[in-house]
Amino acid sequence: MRISARADYAVRAALQLAGSRDAGPLKAEAIADAQDIPHKFLEGILNDMRRGGLVLSQRGGNGGYRLAKEPAAISIADVIRVVDGPLVSVRGVRPPELSYSGPAESLLPLWIALRANVRQILDGVSLAEVASAELPGQVSALAEDPASWTNP
Repeated sequence: MRISARADYAVRAALQLAGSRDAGPLKAEAIADAQDIPHKFLEGILNDMRRGGLVLSQRGGNGGYRLAKEPAAISIADVIRVVDGPLVSVRGVRPPELSYSGPAESLLPLWIALRANVRQILDGVSLAEVASAELPGQVSALAEDPASWTNP
């Protein structure tokens, strides 16, 4: 699985908004500076997030962006789906729409299982949990396994 720069930037921007929730709307420039994200690229991402119902924008001197819901109600998967589409696809196709034959036939349940695991992690972690560094136990356990940090 590959997390695109677009998805990474979107999650980081959403986390910046979650961490600054009480400060009022944040300008795109402030988010870009705080997270070292190219400003123009971030503007497009924030527009996608606005259209996807994750952020609200406000014009004017006191304007900027803020989350449309509480951080606990927005999963990491929600953010990624809004900017990148489905979490797992094979050649741009969702696994249930695929079919294989012969020795490759059992690839389909493998892709489905992969998608289920990705969903379990990304749908199961909210912006609030990441922003507060309180990841769910299952996620922390996976990250604490030294094998998780090595590239085979």
